Amino acid sequence: MRIAYLDCFSGVSGDMLLGAFVGCGLELSQVEQEVRKLDLGDIRWRQEQVKRGMLMGTRILIEAPPEQPSRKYRDIVERIQAAPLSQQVQRQALTIFRRLGEVEAALHGWTLDQVHFHEVGAVDSIADIVGSCAAIELLKIERLICSPLNLGGGTVKCDHGTLPVPAPAALELLKGIPVYSSGVAAELVTPTGAAVVSSLVASFGPFPAMTVEHVGYGAGSRNLEGTPNVLRIAIGEATSVETGEEKLFMLEANLDDMNPQVFNFFTERALAAGALDVFFTPVQMKKNRPGVLLSVLCRPAQREKLMEMYFQETTTIGVRGYEVFRRALERESVSVQTSYGEVRIKVARQNGQVMHFSPEFEDCRRLAEENAVPLKKVLEEATFTFWRESGTQAGSPAKKGKRR
Repeated sequence: MRIAYLDCFSGVSGDMLLGAFVGCGLELSQVEQEVRKLDLGDIRWRQEQVKRGMLMGTRILIEAPPEQPSRKYRDIVERIQAAPLSQQVQRQALTIFRRLGEVEAALHGWTLDQVHFHEVGAVDSIADIVGSCAAIELLKIERLICSPLNLGGGTVKCDHGTLPVPAPAALELLKGIPVYSSGVAAELVTPTGAAVVSSLVASFGPFPAMTVEHVGYGAGSRNLEGTPNVLRIAIGEATSVETGEEKLFMLEANLDDMNPQVFNFFTERALAAGALDVFFTPVQMKKNRPGVLLSVLCRPAQREKLMEMYFQETTTIGVRGYEVFRRALERESVSVQTSYGEVRIKVARQNGQVMHFSPEFEDCRRLAEENAVPLKKVLEEATFTFWRESGTQAGSPAKKGKRR
């Protein structure tokens, strides 16, 4: 399997991603050709080699007219859907903007259709996102793996005013992802970078077992004191040791004296704090008392926080834990348009092959209520629409289907 490792020791942004991919041997003109399919107007592309600290990196500059409109989420989606992009590039770009749109909607109290982008809606950010998706396909990368993200610190000025670093949108996008700050007073992870990484990266951790073929350095916009402001990407073939497995922790506690109403509240809080799964198992405890085994699956970075939550929110006086491993399929969310409205489809792939897919239940339930139709009709149409447009069934090799 051809993999790419994103070494984000100085954070990640859209232009750094593009620069690193070009640094791995990709021709900038190939990316430019794909982005021009969006018809974004008169934009010019330029690359240059710059020095950041002690390292040289590729800097990508996208020059566009200074007056740019504030684009709504729906405008960007329609432009991507109308462009003659490949299915993979279109699907990934739509997934990234969907995540961005949902985060902005939640932060500002809007509906998804009310979301309008300022910085992220600018031509260069759209080009960074679609260009990165195109680069992944052009370089034939099948799986992205990423290091923990260095967030930086301090404050940043944007259209919404002066905000703390990381920006609220970036932090929301990074829920469940290992992060840290080296103390640098700068914004190292931008919302665009966070959106791409959180949408497309399959796993996070140390450098994977691989045969390295290409290494690229994407330069940030400025020099930082004490650290090279670059993103490093290594591309190559995974060795037999790299199986896509991830080390996780299972936390457990036996409970026989807690109000059952509290369990749902704990579940919601734990998932919001980055837990990968929360589940309950009926158990028979000492003195033959019936009880509940409360289990939480999490990444190492969330272990301490979730253990503390056990003591804060449950009646337990002890939590045990042990290391487990998980091998997961590559997952993404894509959207299909049914006669009732738009439905997200959860898709699981392995080596590019669709293994499973299912419509998002909450989307289907909402549309069933809005259209006063049986829920099963919405579920059936969403399933059929995805099958027809993707040209594949679960467990079958992906085929070239009709572009949306």
